[in-house]
Amino acid sequence: MDPKGKVALITGGARIGKVVAEALAKRGCSLSLTYRGSRDAAEATAQAARVAGVKATVLRADATNETDIVAAVNDTVKSLGRLDILINMAAIYEKTPTPNGTLWSAIQDANAKSAFMYSIHSAPIMKQNGAGRIVSFSDWLPVTGRPRYKDYVPYYVSKASVAALTEALALQLAPEVLVNAIAPGPILAPPDLTAEENAQVIEATPLARWGGAEEIAKTVMFFVETDFVTGEFIRVDGGRHLF
Repeated sequence: MDPKGKVALITGGARIGKVVAEALAKRGCSLSLTYRGSRDAAEATAQAARVAGVKATVLRADATNETDIVAAVNDTVKSLGRLDILINMAAIYEKTPTPNGTLWSAIQDANAKSAFMYSIHSAPIMKQNGAGRIVSFSDWLPVTGRPRYKDYVPYYVSKASVAALTEALALQLAPEVLVNAIAPGPILAPPDLTAEENAQVIEATPLARWGGAEEIAKTVMFFVETDFVTGEFIRVDGGRHLF
């Protein structure tokens, strides 16, 4: 799919999402950006897209609320005229040494249910247009098939669910809609990362560095532009899974 003249809905995704949005805008793709709390960041990204010469709209939507999701999809079409690309980036990454039912539900809803709900409400519009792309975000660990780190049970399971959802939706929505997922590894260092923790990440990553948001944007663009890849995952992890 050529993104020029198309419309992409991006859920969440401050930081990395900003770079993904810029990459799409540079290719002539209009943007619908949802946010729950960070309106200023979404507005700044939208303004940058407008400067790049494409339309952009900002919508407040709770990615765990189906009513908000339906409204965001419908408002995207109403404002921008169509919907061709869905980038599911809304997520919670939280350490849970003592997970409970409340934390489990919150993380599952934000990471897995949101991707499902946005997809099923966007797909009929894409099918009606004759083509669509859905790109979701899993994680390099569940895609590799082992958890490796303790204290992330709800997070790990939610991202494993996204991987399963990707395959199931790819089959369900073919041939018009292609559905794929990105499984990031060390992309952006957390702001509170210690020097010792940083050194451990570098040592465990064959390419010996953090990838940077641009590597995610490149992978998103591959999934948008390909016409013969669906139900697939790409680990963007610098070879971290090889250890």
